[in-house]
This record gives sequence, structure tokens and C-alpha cells, in this order.
Amino acid sequence: VELVESGGGSVQAGGSLNLSCVASTNDFRHCGVGWYRQTPGKEREYVAVANSDGTIVYTNSVKGRFTVSRDNLKKTVFLSMKDLKSDDTAMYFCSVCRNFGQGTQVTVAA
Repeated sequence: VELVESGGGSVQAGGSLNLSCVASTNDFRHCGVGWYRQTPGKEREYVAVANSDGTIVYTNSVKGRFTVSRDNLKKTVFLSMKDLKSDDTAMYFCSVCRNFGQGTQVTVAA
């Protein structure tokens, strides 16, 4: 499965960014999809997961600020991030059916 992420960048604290990830798999609608993030020296952690049954789970630190969504026809998963904080700075990875993309960097300046 090839995943192509886009939308990372640098913003000031309180700003917004939108990430997207296009998948190559034809089985996208049956896949769990989501976003993970990792900072140097730390384990990759989940940020938000949208399961194929419609359930969505967010890690506590992003609840109310981030929104994950999916478009099964376009085989795309999105992450809308608002009120960004410096602690959100990380490499963000898209996940589709347990495959990971190359990552896109998000940097939030305090």
C-alpha cells in the first residue's frame, strides 16, 4: 500500500494545519485509518484513528482540537488540526490498514 501525505508545515501556536493522505489500496473502505506522530527519541504514538465501522478514537491531548475524517471514494484520510501547541510538534504519519506513510513534519512555534 502506497501512502502519500501532504499538508505539514510550520505555524505559530494557536494556528491550524490540515493533513491529508491518499492511499493506493482498493480495499481502503475496509481499512482502519489514522494518524500517528513521533518526536526524536520517543515512541510513535497514535493521534487519531478512524475505524472502518465508523468509530473514532483520539488521544487525550488532541481531543477537541483535532478532527480525523475519511473519504472512502477518494481513498483519503484527513487530519484537521486547530489551536496547535508547541507539544504538537512532531513528524506525523498516516496509517491505512497498518501501513505507514513516510511522514510529514509539523512544527509549532511557541
